Amino acid sequence: MKLRLIIALMVLTFAAGAGQAQSRGALRINEVMVVNDDNVVDDYGRHTAWIELFNSGFAPLEISKIYITNDKANPTMYPVPLGDVNTRIPKRQHVIFWADGNPTLGTFHTNFTLEPGKDNYIAIFDADGHTLIDEVTVPADLVPNTSYARSIDGSGEWQVRAATGDNDYITPSSNNVIKEGNSKVQFFSERDENGLGLTVMAMCIVFSALLLLSICFYIINRIGAAVLRRNKMKSQSQQPSEAATAEKPSHDSGEEIAAIVMALHEHLNVHDRESTVLTLNKVRKAYSPWSSKIYNMRELPNRAKH
Repeated sequence: MKLRLIIALMVLTFAAGAGQAQSRGALRINEVMVVNDDNVVDDYGRHTAWIELFNSGFAPLEISKIYITNDKANPTMYPVPLGDVNTRIPKRQHVIFWADGNPTLGTFHTNFTLEPGKDNYIAIFDADGHTLIDEVTVPADLVPNTSYARSIDGSGEWQVRAATGDNDYITPSSNNVIKEGNSKVQFFSERDENGLGLTVMAMCIVFSALLLLSICFYIINRIGAAVLRRNKMKSQSQQPSEAATAEKPSHDSGEEIAAIVMALHEHLNVHDRESTVLTLNKVRKAYSPWSSKIYNMRELPNRAKH
């Protein structure tokens, strides 16, 4: 029994590790700045080089125990420590590591720096120290305060960004492609300035939903009535054909039955007693001496006439 339990725990541990390694495959190097003179500052108010990582998956990603390095020969240069809640990256979100060579300042401060004027190799390795997750080489001709970023978060081609044009901007801890508006909203604002079309569309959707709901209720009501009728016939040991004949006789109709009942009531002052007709008869209270006022337990004295 203990052997089976140990084997099951080993299998679960291996599956969890495989799933975690597979999920870390969604981690990407997204943007890098080597010389930072007047860009974003770290949590100590300093301008230092930074590396942005991006979780391209659609589930939270734990990046503790991975390695970040700038040396191919040393893939385990900076291990991301355990115990920091901020190492869990939400889906489609970013995190910045400061390449300042001061790991004592916190989890997101690496023990290496980036050298200006040289090609800077940056890579991230999995917890085993051998599985490469992502890598990039930042070109040496990168001028100060410019970044080397992907055209699209987690994918696309690498490009130099200097924040000089409309679509050329530096986005630390943000999306590399900034969406300025919603195309559908702009479409409606251009073609339906007063909102009349949107109002009509909304009302049509509401009335369509109400119509569909009423049809569903009608169908459910008919199904419930059929089930109730079938259960009633089953309890009375009747066949469906017999019940249909008994409920809807072929020789008369509702108008004929109503005419016969009115004739009996007007001319004979009687009423036919049927199982489906509720007849009300007036019931008079029977006389009882106990409720009579002449048999009181106490009689009022007679007044003497003078």
